Amino acid sequence: MRVHLLGVRGSTPAPGSEFVRYGGFTSCVAIAHDDGAVPTLVLDAGTGIRRLTELLGGEAFHGSILLSHLHWDHTHGMPFFQGGDREDARVDVFVPDQLDGSTAFAILARGMSPPHFPIGPDELRGKWSFTNLEPGIIDFEGFEVTAVEIPHKGGRTFGYRVSDGHSVLAYMSDHCPTDLGPGPDGWGEYHEAAMALCEGADVLIHDASLVKEELAQESFFGHAAAEYAVELGRRAGVTQVVLFHHKPNRTDKQLDAIAGRFGPTPEVLIASESVVLQL
Repeated sequence: MRVHLLGVRGSTPAPGSEFVRYGGFTSCVAIAHDDGAVPTLVLDAGTGIRRLTELLGGEAFHGSILLSHLHWDHTHGMPFFQGGDREDARVDVFVPDQLDGSTAFAILARGMSPPHFPIGPDELRGKWSFTNLEPGIIDFEGFEVTAVEIPHKGGRTFGYRVSDGHSVLAYMSDHCPTDLGPGPDGWGEYHEAAMALCEGADVLIHDASLVKEELAQESFFGHAAAEYAVELGRRAGVTQVVLFHHKPNRTDKQLDAIAGRFGPTPEVLIASESVVLQL
């Protein structure tokens, strides 16, 4: 399994010289089966999905996009994904069912249609489909994916566990464990859904929008502290924790300082758009 971190920022893009090393595109992770294959499974479609086109070698995208939830920073790259907006593309988009009777297409069209946007989802070129997704275990593009609901403010949110039969990636881009209580450290509960997604994974990509000192003032917006992500990985026996979904005003120097907070076990990596993980 080869994992490309195409967008690692949360909430809004972060252009500017202070954000060059880690990157300013919003959440998108693309997964391929091996070194010779192009990515066919995409987790979230923030502005980072624009970078996926260059990985396709001039070919159209044929694959699936799993949205963790429907906030702008996880969807607003979709209509700018040139590899998918082609007549010969096949793009299957899966959206967490919001339990209000809305279809995936209708939910996406709320933000992607006039007067908010010049076209609707049905005007993208190629063969696009939009499907509601429930928790469970499903095969996507030859990967076994487990979808589990996790706490996050403002709409139903899923975490994903992706396996190719050899390696396991856990992905929780937006996660607010303090919704379930302070937990043993004051950083949030190490709850059943989080542990099930992470248990024994090779890599955990996890929301680290905050640090512990910021929780009291900012957890209201639905995010986790880096300290929680690392401790969750330790408790679940994860080999490597990738801190993800950086605050839009968190500079490269500040992210360097966060990296220095943690010891060697589990291995901790600050997510960067230059990173390709070979599991």
